[in-house]
Amino acid sequence: MTLSVSLSHRFDGLALDVAFEAGPGVTALFGRSGAGKTTIVNAVAGLLQPNRAQITLGGAVFNDARTCLPAHRRRVGYLYQDARLIPHLSENGSAPD
Repeated sequence: MTLSVSLSHRFDGLALDVAFEAGPGVTALFGRSGAGKTTIVNAVAGLLQPNRAQITLGGAVFNDARTCLPAHRRRVGYLYQDARLIPHLSENGSAPD
């Protein structure tokens, strides 16, 4: 299944303009801090609506000029580096008493 991404988005201090295709298997984004890696992943997952985007996965349109599929309908998993969604848990995964 091929992921096709073409997007542009502006933040203060960042003008992101990227296009790539990723075939089946593992895909990695790497770069220096502030390069736009998280912005790309957020756009693919549906957590960010870029200024302009054409994002498809295996022929399913996630974003284009007419479509913005909601995050819950994209069937994309996203594993955060930190525990931002579960701040009440400790590092070992247990809840405080």
